[in-house]
Amino acid sequence: MHRFAILVLCLFTLGCERLDRIGQAPGFNPVEATAQHHAMHSIPLPERAGDRRPTDTASIWSAGQKSLLGDRRASRRGDILTVVIEIDDRAEMSNNSARARTGSESMSVSSLFGLPQRVDRHLPDGASMGDAVATSGAGSFSGDGAIRRNERLTLRVATTIVEQLPNGVLRIEGTQEVRVNQELRELVVTGYVRPEDISRRNEITYDKIAGARIAYGGRGLISDVQRPRWGQDMADIVLPF
Repeated sequence: MHRFAILVLCLFTLGCERLDRIGQAPGFNPVEATAQHHAMHSIPLPERAGDRRPTDTASIWSAGQKSLLGDRRASRRGDILTVVIEIDDRAEMSNNSARARTGSESMSVSSLFGLPQRVDRHLPDGASMGDAVATSGAGSFSGDGAIRRNERLTLRVATTIVEQLPNGVLRIEGTQEVRVNQELRELVVTGYVRPEDISRRNEITYDKIAGARIAYGGRGLISDVQRPRWGQDMADIVLPF
């Protein structure tokens, strides 16, 4: 009885998770604990004297990112890079399969040194060793499957270089949250990029990001309505039918 009461109390607690958010808009995730915040606040390593060229200190032209003709593409930890996401994918798949099988087997013992006749005397009425065994079977299978997918997503998000690997590849990470009324839209982008794939406009397309992880979703009043209740989720797991 005590175990049942504890189970009911746990289920009631799970169902009351959203009670503290009634009438309130969903809150933003903190930025201070992310890798972006740490990368932007870290102090870059000082340049060595041998890495500087004579033109870097010229009064008219220099090769720095802040100069008029310098390369302003993101290249160091803490720099900001714009990721352009334009996904327009379509996929259609259709499979049909069919299988059929029939078979029959029979065995009769009509005469074997007179033994079937002697055995028939002791068998019930209607039974005979003339048709000792007869089997037949039939089976059929058919299956149809179809998949149709159409995805389209166009977004732009600013990401931060959070790590520079020894081979020169840059690891980027970016998050974006937009709250409209009682709904919060979240966008997360992570992956690895090559510095030479970054355009002069300091942009890179999503198809040039290795190991890209793009998540676009939301939470709030509308998302709660579209999400099944916790009781329905438990019923789908527990019920065998």
